[in-house]
Amino acid sequence: MAAQLTARLPSGMLSLGFLLHIEKTTGSYAAAGLVLAALSVGQAISGPLTSRLMGILGMRPVLIVTTAACSLAILEIAVVEQPVPLAMLVALGAGLTYPPVQPAVRTIYPKMVNSRQLTPLFSLDASAQELIWVGGPVVVTIVSTQVGTLWGIVLSVTLLLVGGVWFISSPELGRVRIPRSKRRFGVVLTKPTVLLSTVVGFLLIGACAAIEAGVVATFGHDGAEAGIVLAIWSIGSLAGGLAFGHVPIGPWALARRMVLVTAGLAAAAFMLDFWWLSVTLVISGLGLAPALAVMFAMTSASVKFSDTAEAYGWIGTGQLIGAAMGSAAAGFLIDDRGPVGAFLAAVALAAVGTVAAAVGHRWAPDLRGRDAGPLPDTEPIPIQPS
Repeated sequence: MAAQLTARLPSGMLSLGFLLHIEKTTGSYAAAGLVLAALSVGQAISGPLTSRLMGILGMRPVLIVTTAACSLAILEIAVVEQPVPLAMLVALGAGLTYPPVQPAVRTIYPKMVNSRQLTPLFSLDASAQELIWVGGPVVVTIVSTQVGTLWGIVLSVTLLLVGGVWFISSPELGRVRIPRSKRRFGVVLTKPTVLLSTVVGFLLIGACAAIEAGVVATFGHDGAEAGIVLAIWSIGSLAGGLAFGHVPIGPWALARRMVLVTAGLAAAAFMLDFWWLSVTLVISGLGLAPALAVMFAMTSASVKFSDTAEAYGWIGTGQLIGAAMGSAAAGFLIDDRGPVGAFLAAVALAAVGTVAAAVGHRWAPDLRGRDAGPLPDTEPIPIQPS
């Protein structure tokens, strides 16, 4: 858990680190936005592809190559002054080679614990993920503003390498081998449960990105209020994951948790006050990590072990695209209607996600009293007639 969180911490640092560094070197937020867009596109494409490769080449070889290549690409952007189109090309390469640590660790989990412990472990992982999106931006901002933007990116690369080596050297990684999938690339996305998790994850993370933009727009960049409110929101999510991690997962579990998220966000939109937002976002946060945990668990229980990494790769891609679209929609609405526009966008995205979860409950497995581990890979065994 600690190794993979360290390796994934740069996910919450690179966007802000690149934004600060490229804006400083070029004097243009638009240029920084273009480079970040290229990075996000690369990550969205690479998620299912590198996850699939782990079943063909093995987890360690793929993680070693991607960690090294991604680190070099990120360092190149930080150190070399270059035209924006070239920086975009390198950023695309960094995104395409971003290490698939998240799909790898969620593929390993079912082989590490028994069936009773798997759902709580997914919940704990979803809760701990909040450290990435809260701690990462805070750390890179402090280093970039107090020491230098170059050193903010260098710290991100250092954590990527240290966490990557730590995770790659973990004994659990050597004990688990993903069987080669016999299905064509992308077929796993046609499974209703995987598609449901991808769509709801896209909408949920899109709502989260819109809220982050709205909170920053409400309190501005100068004070600490925005960071404190977002930290409180994440603490609420962490508490929800720990509190509901042992609750059995039924077909309506995802929809119920999405209702809690949507209700909290809808209440928050009524009054953009520090204390009101703190309370309402805690309510929303109580359903956030549990909703993500349900998606991970029901995906694990619905696909064969050889397809789990690719399935999580598609879910991750959906979340990345959702974050980009949520931020973009919030930005346009903030310009048009002020900070409340971002909150309305978040409520709309979360509400659609709730409806999707409710409509798709028929495809959500009933895991109450059932193993949440992946389906075994089986094939006919030829028998020599006597």
